[in-house]
Amino acid sequence: MHKSLGSLLIILFVSTSLHSQKLNRIERKIVEKVKSLDQESISFLEKVVNINSGTLNQEGVKKVGEVFGTAFKEIGFETEWIDMPAEMNRAGHLFASVDGDKGKKLLLIGHLDTVFEENSPFQTFERFNDSMAYGPGANDMKGGDVIVLYALKALADLNLLLRANITVAFTGDEESTGKPLSISRQSLIEAGKKADIALGFETATSFENATIARRGASGWRVETKGKRAHSSGVFNENIGAGAIFEMSRILNAFYEEVRGEEYLTFNPGTLLGGTFVDYDKQTSSGEVFGKTNVVAQTAVVNGGLRFISEEQKENARAKMRAIVSQNLPQTSASIRFADSYPAMGPTAGNQAVLEVLSDVSQDLGFGPVTGYDPSRRGAADISFVADYIDGLDGLGTMGNGAHTPQETVNLKTMNALIQRAAVLIYRLSR
Repeated sequence: MHKSLGSLLIILFVSTSLHSQKLNRIERKIVEKVKSLDQESISFLEKVVNINSGTLNQEGVKKVGEVFGTAFKEIGFETEWIDMPAEMNRAGHLFASVDGDKGKKLLLIGHLDTVFEENSPFQTFERFNDSMAYGPGANDMKGGDVIVLYALKALADLNLLLRANITVAFTGDEESTGKPLSISRQSLIEAGKKADIALGFETATSFENATIARRGASGWRVETKGKRAHSSGVFNENIGAGAIFEMSRILNAFYEEVRGEEYLTFNPGTLLGGTFVDYDKQTSSGEVFGKTNVVAQTAVVNGGLRFISEEQKENARAKMRAIVSQNLPQTSASIRFADSYPAMGPTAGNQAVLEVLSDVSQDLGFGPVTGYDPSRRGAADISFVADYIDGLDGLGTMGNGAHTPQETVNLKTMNALIQRAAVLIYRLSR
């Protein structure tokens, strides 16, 4: 078992005991406190959005971390910046914590980096009406980070964190994870092993849904080799089919024989083939030389694989390996896999935490919350701790257009989401 039965039973007990409970006097104070911080939280969001923190902009990521670190110190948290080795080309992570002895030990997860690097034309926070604003990373996920900060600030201002045990982990490379993962995610995994419940503040889909399962992500690369020769001899027993036909066979077999399982998807993202191929992994681009009258000597495909469990991932990989091994005449092929994000499975423990959130939501007048379809969510940092503790994700801000120059954040719903997060953290930390 990846989590103890005792832990699960305790969470279920918490959920049951809180069911249909209306806001008590302290929780009403929390809500009013959060409401009073509305404009301050929006101003803070604007401030951090206007600091470029594309994953490769190490200085920018650290600067955003410093801004959040100062804010966490002001509400009584101990902070630590965890540097990554220089060769990883990643800035590091911000951790903040209070080490009390009451309630559940909570791990609150966010990330400081965005997909918008320094050369992106999309750089600034801009309100375009009373409800919405454009901003690089405003929704994914600096908005979620602000929800974490201001939920905790409201609780701290009311002296409600004096005995709480809470760790905040804001990674600096979620959008392009540093390798090896054993280093870049070591601190997060260690924090997860010490906690009871993880709450992820990636973007929210609505008030009605939260994430109890996320698919994992894995990379794959197929390389085929053929016999370089004049094309007039293609298909004969001495020359064979060539590298491109072999690659076509493999991709078609993937489509026909591996496709179809629920939550399993795989996508070939780049394809190069010809006499000579040169692919640059860092820029995801390449060059190819070949002629129509020459049988292709080399072909390369780079792709991604999404899965809901390790078992599903390994089954898919086994099928892909078997297909790759069945070569056309005078060709050879190889496949390599690279792990990226593990899956966050839809466990009973995650469902129990969702029930606590749903009760909080109903008590606030926002309605019940159900689990979101995992096939519609990408990978996220919470997956790295999902094998050790129960968790919930999708507690961040709402908006549209993430990872595009039209990324928006809904400012009108942000305060209500902070209220929900604050009450949820309060109940779990009792």
